[in-house]
Amino acid sequence: MNVIAEDATRLLDTAARAAREAAAIVARAPRPAKDAALRAAAAALRARQDAILAANGADVDGAPGLSVAFRDRLTLTPARIEAMAQGLEEVAELPDPVGRTLAEWTRPNGLVIRRIAQPLGVIGMIFESRPNVTADAAALCLKSGNAVILRGGSESTRSAAAIHECLAEGLRAAGLPEAAIQVAPTADRAFVGAMLRASGLIDLIVPRGGKGLVTRVLEEARVPVLAHAEGLCHTYVHAAADPAMARSIVANAKMRRTGICGATETLLIDAQIAPTLLPLLIEDLRALGCDFRADDRARAIVAGLKPATEQDFATEWLDAILSVAVVDGVADALAHIRRYGSEHTEAIITQDEAAARAFLDGLDSAVGLWNASTQFCDGFEFGFGAEIGIATGRMHARGPVGLEQLCTYRYLVLGTGQVRP
Repeated sequence: MNVIAEDATRLLDTAARAAREAAAIVARAPRPAKDAALRAAAAALRARQDAILAANGADVDGAPGLSVAFRDRLTLTPARIEAMAQGLEEVAELPDPVGRTLAEWTRPNGLVIRRIAQPLGVIGMIFESRPNVTADAAALCLKSGNAVILRGGSESTRSAAAIHECLAEGLRAAGLPEAAIQVAPTADRAFVGAMLRASGLIDLIVPRGGKGLVTRVLEEARVPVLAHAEGLCHTYVHAAADPAMARSIVANAKMRRTGICGATETLLIDAQIAPTLLPLLIEDLRALGCDFRADDRARAIVAGLKPATEQDFATEWLDAILSVAVVDGVADALAHIRRYGSEHTEAIITQDEAAARAFLDGLDSAVGLWNASTQFCDGFEFGFGAEIGIATGRMHARGPVGLEQLCTYRYLVLGTGQVRP
């Protein structure tokens, strides 16, 4: 191990051991203390808005050559800071997930068995570009009784530090240990490697970023990982779609924010409705600055569209580019999604309930929507207050990860003197 890696390992070891001590305290902290910390942190965000914006401006200026989508993810505004503050307050209003009785039953011998929710422990959060994740992840981890170590992208270091100061102020105000919410003490990539190797110190790694980051985490981690590799989302416009609704939803699903994982990357449109509706959808999206990669059937309907390759349909654009394909009914749409999708979020637009049920029942994806934008795949919109990320794996949690998904469980067994024969 080289000197840089050794230094990163020492820093991680110090941070993680402090986090474990803090986790033992916040796991048993009463709800009023956790809620007070979140509300005090929200007040600090508002009070320090100018300092946060200045730090964020320095981050943006220090990262030239950013794509439009990346710059959007990195940039904070007064509205986004207010949204962070409101997110903290909304998490404070949510029920405490710790200590809930998830199930209870009585055995024939009289033993009463209860399954009780408890925190996971220490969570390592590795994320890119979006500084607001600092507040969202910290709020959810604290409310669910976990400690968290946050390692944001090097491009957002100043922003994350300024936000963290507000979170630490909230912890101090509530008498909770500051080590419950930590940011990485170094921007060196070796610290990420140390987090991934920290089995026994970190209980769960949550990566949130591009495919490169998530792939590295999944390949190198010796700690359990909760992640999705890509957000390759589809919107399928069925033959029985309401045209006006379809135009509104498709424009929002693609262009509201192109750089988020819930943005639609592929439009599937039924062959029966494509000749009349596809030109209108293309016109709407083009007016919003969207470019296209289309299959032969779509290009035969709308002249001038760039041809799509196999790789285009397998690409998470995170930009104002949309792949387009014409399909023959629900089964064909599902086959396309299974071939190219990432099991993140898919939507169908239709007035035909049977078609909607067939589509939704045929999905393997974490989230399916009927007559709504894929950009609703979001913890805030699901009523979770915020989210720590989106999970597309098959174990523990799927879709937006909120408070309940940051808990595991244990069993309490209540007896009256029973012994096992």
